[in-house]
Amino acid sequence: MAEEIIISVSSHETRVAVVEQGLLQEIFIERFHTRGTVGNIYKGKVVRILPGMQSAFVDIGHERAAFMHVSDLVDSHESVMLDRGESVAYPPINQILRDGQDLLVQVTKEPINTKGARATSSISLASRFLVYLPETSHIGISQRIEDEDERQRLKDILGQIHQPELGDGFIVRTASERAGEDEILKDAELLRSRWLSVNQDSQRAKAPSLVYEDLPLHLRVMRDIISKETVKILVDNRNIFSVMERFLGDFIPGKNSCLELSSLDLQLFDAHNLEDQIEAALQQKVPLKSGGYLVIDQTEAMTTVDVNTGAFVGRKDLEDTIYRTNLEAAAAIPRQLRLRSIGGIVIIDFIDMVNEEHKRQVLRILEKRQQSDRVKWNIAEISELGLVEMTRKRTHESLLKRMCEPCANCAGRGFIKTAESVCLEIFRDIQRTARDLKDRRCLVMAAQPVVDRLLDEDAVCMAELAKALNASISFQVEASYTQEQFDVVLTSPS
Repeated sequence: MAEEIIISVSSHETRVAVVEQGLLQEIFIERFHTRGTVGNIYKGKVVRILPGMQSAFVDIGHERAAFMHVSDLVDSHESVMLDRGESVAYPPINQILRDGQDLLVQVTKEPINTKGARATSSISLASRFLVYLPETSHIGISQRIEDEDERQRLKDILGQIHQPELGDGFIVRTASERAGEDEILKDAELLRSRWLSVNQDSQRAKAPSLVYEDLPLHLRVMRDIISKETVKILVDNRNIFSVMERFLGDFIPGKNSCLELSSLDLQLFDAHNLEDQIEAALQQKVPLKSGGYLVIDQTEAMTTVDVNTGAFVGRKDLEDTIYRTNLEAAAAIPRQLRLRSIGGIVIIDFIDMVNEEHKRQVLRILEKRQQSDRVKWNIAEISELGLVEMTRKRTHESLLKRMCEPCANCAGRGFIKTAESVCLEIFRDIQRTARDLKDRRCLVMAAQPVVDRLLDEDAVCMAELAKALNASISFQVEASYTQEQFDVVLTSPS
């Protein structure tokens, strides 16, 4: 499907949108004060080893140390990559690392919530057509390249550039499909040269320090996302346009004609109705065309997607209505996961279906739509409860976490106590201080809805409480208080 890439650059941030037929598919945001770190290479220092967790923390110069599991480590002395299979008995991490040791690491996952970055000592360098794996002999070809003749051609090219005696490995990226042999060979030499430079810089660097910084967002997009479906690349910044023009001319000349400098007076994202679509991607509820809807909840451990028929009543019977709603949801969910940058464990609660063929069709649609996702994913079968478990690789915070913060009123719960509940708390608080109320006045300071209820629905109860305690109780509205905030203040009689 034809794809447009829209790049908007301001003095504070760069935003890149991937659009298909006017619909926003993915959004990437990089703010200049918090630039992305995935792909960066650091000379770090081991600051803490946790043998009980087979893990270590490495200072890379950030506020929080990077985390490494033993599976993220390479025994550089023996040049052997540890097997990442689940059944492998890993050696104790304190036999591989020691406190204070300098270590060359690469960030694989951005800091998320309170966790630091995830890092690995398995360094990789990416270019347009290849991923270079120094100090390993691994070679591979992207699984997205399905044509067997093309896979064989690429294997033959790899045979020319692979030098196992030097300990260098390569992975052929999807963009290599139908690429010329000279282009791939040129990429291999470029990556070897880049690694040589990184290696030399790391020898001189003092830990902790940055040794290699990956490309800025607008160039990473050109390297990693641009594809044969890309028909237009729009940019609204003349300097960035010039940089991208040179980059495309050097590495992807076939796409230079797609690059355009926007001349619109209107904001680029506004002109393509993207701001409204970004705002919609922050909402919990996602309407479906039929009248049904999804409810997406992101929690610390996982994301849940609940499918509902809503206003859709169908035309034939209940089973058909449920089936059609689930089909529409299965087609919509993959886009929502990409758009919202949701990773980790995802649980999809489809409406219960009786027909086994209906279940298979819904799962098939979900898997088919998920095929266009660039991120690694895995989908399990529909369970007896109508649940689908899936995983999607998470390297960055979700769009919601990146653009929003927990509500100061509800502290992220999504709910606040009712005015009735707060009034009952006030009653209990006054009763606790009953022994101190003799010959004194009690002032209740609270938000407007709470005070309104105390003076209206709860006025009789409050009067009875004051009489029982032989105290005078008055009220004061505090405009700055949230509904859950209140203070019970004892004052001396005037």
